Amino acid sequence: MPRDAVLDASAVLSLVQGESGAERVAACIPGALISAVNLAEVVGKLAEAGMPRDDIDLALSGLGLRVAPFDEGGAYAVGMLRRATRAQGLSLGDRACLSLGVASGLVVLTADRAWCAVNLDAQVELIR
Repeated sequence: MPRDAVLDASAVLSLVQGESGAERVAACIPGALISAVNLAEVVGKLAEAGMPRDDIDLALSGLGLRVAPFDEGGAYAVGMLRRATRAQGLSLGDRACLSLGVASGLVVLTADRAWCAVNLDAQVELIR
């Protein structure tokens, strides 16, 4: 598996929580790319599970992730993917990750099997 990759929130959560597929994600750390949108998803899920802010900071800062900002250009790119991904039920966060994969040309790591049914110029690799 290539070292450079775009990580979906599900991939980062598998690593932080020691779930199945974590070893595949760990092979891309440090230096993996994540959208600010997907980072917000990770923080939200960890906070929802009761993890304190300082523990979230500690867990994520040690990963050495490169965070891609979500700006106006990103908003348009993600919005334009809605039609192509609606049948699979992909969320805004899913589309943000896929859009970053297309823009960067890097493989996208996810645990979400629905992404395999999307026909885009992104290389999607399931972590489990």
